[in-house]
Amino acid sequence: YNNQKDLMSFPNIGSKTLSYKRQPPNRHRALHNQRSLLDVIQKKDILLHYPYQAFSHTIDILREAAIDPSVSAIKINLYRIAQNSKIINALINASKNGKEVTVIVELRARFDEEYNIECSRRLQENGVKVISGVEGLKVHAKLILISRKIGTKKIDIAHIGTGNFHEGNAKIYTDLSLWTADTRITSEVIRLFDFFHFNYKPGIYRELLVSPFNTRRRLFELIDMEIKNAKEAKPAYMIIKLNNLVDEELIRKLYKASQAG
Repeated sequence: YNNQKDLMSFPNIGSKTLSYKRQPPNRHRALHNQRSLLDVIQKKDILLHYPYQAFSHTIDILREAAIDPSVSAIKINLYRIAQNSKIINALINASKNGKEVTVIVELRARFDEEYNIECSRRLQENGVKVISGVEGLKVHAKLILISRKIGTKKIDIAHIGTGNFHEGNAKIYTDLSLWTADTRITSEVIRLFDFFHFNYKPGIYRELLVSPFNTRRRLFELIDMEIKNAKEAKPAYMIIKLNNLVDEELIRKLYKASQAG
């Protein structure tokens, strides 16, 4: 049976004692009851862990950016989005408030192609610049870039995450969202959004792992480091979280690491 969506909505049958009690997500204590979430992120990085923490923080950050006079531009990748998405509403509000809003929409998102086309039209009708992915590649990134200008100082805030900007998914899947104003990271997120505009400029990335440019090479370097540590009788281990592994070269490398101890 292949329809994952139907299985996920399969009804609970039998005794209620066989089901775990539903737990509401926690609010992140650094973001809870704050006057400005953007100001908080400028001072320190924030890591959100779904579904244990609330995805609504990300929605609130975009809502704040949509009305904040210091925000000039918002850029975002969209792969899979919820029906009646609050993310889409925040982006449209930002555009109506005079922000420069750019959205990279992947039209080849499995199961959601038709809805993504519909959302693209709605965004464009409301003044949002929409880029339909990159020819020859599937854009699976989950990035946001918010540009602010406070006085003469330009500040960029970036989001790097593993999960879709989807309110429903964030209640089911375990994913991570990093919000940061660290210029080592934001400068490379800017470079990556430039690549979405101008595909002939891939850029150089030292902090980010960007497929298909440097991901396998960088992962191999990290694995080789642990192999070297193992051979030198130093602590050596890897913890890998993923939902699929089909790359044969990487699988062979992991076997090699295991055989090295």
